[in-house]
Amino acid sequence: MAGGGGVGIVADGPFLALTPPIARHVRDGYAWGVRRAALVAWLLLAAVLAAACGSGTPSSGSADTPGASIAPSAAPADTGGTGSAGPSSTEPSGSAASPASPSAAPTVTPKPSVATPSAGPSSTVTASAGTGTADACTGSADNRSFYANLAASVSWDVYCAVLPKGWVVDSGRYRLANGGWLKISYKGPGGATLSLSEGAFCTDSSGCVPPGSDAGDATLGALPGTIVDLNGGGYAIVSAAGQTLSWLMVTSGLDQATTASFGAALAHVSS
Repeated sequence: MAGGGGVGIVADGPFLALTPPIARHVRDGYAWGVRRAALVAWLLLAAVLAAACGSGTPSSGSADTPGASIAPSAAPADTGGTGSAGPSSTEPSGSAASPASPSAAPTVTPKPSVATPSAGPSSTVTASAGTGTADACTGSADNRSFYANLAASVSWDVYCAVLPKGWVVDSGRYRLANGGWLKISYKGPGGATLSLSEGAFCTDSSGCVPPGSDAGDATLGALPGTIVDLNGGGYAIVSAAGQTLSWLMVTSGLDQATTASFGAALAHVSS
């Protein structure tokens, strides 16, 4: 049956159907209920999230706090060492271990300009007061002691060079075995050189004089000798050439007159 605005039921077999006005009303009411339920659910979810955010506390390992503290490294060991001759190192040690106790400071002594003998029973340069007089000899106090010690130890006459300013001892050594010998060299201005060989240093009949021509008489201190104009340049003065004991001076970078003058100026070292 049908009414103006009421509910109409139409029989259609075993089924009942709502008339269109009632169907729209039910549909609209169902949709509003769904929307209201969804709105309530969203509000509840928002409240839960807000509560969770408000109640949280920062952890002890926040980004502003380092995860582990870094202890300062131990101070580097002082590698300078007391008594070190060189500058102290600025390189830090590789570990934090305590620095090792510094070794005893080396004794600083003037280095003698006379070289230490290489092998055999050769004497080394040592300062020894009162073993001989070598005050006139060119060189350091150690060089003069070197001459004095030798003169006190051999039976032959020892001579040293007496040279002008600018000359220094370059190297030298002596040996006491088999009669003993001395070999010493000097360096001078402009690359000039002078060397002395004395005692039983040569077993050759030539006296170990470099090749050259006889240029006249000359002396080595008080010893008579001969000056030789060397083929390779320079000069030599030799005394007692070919003998068991002989004396030889060789120069380079000097003229003949200067060589002769230096030979005559050799000083005898007394024992």
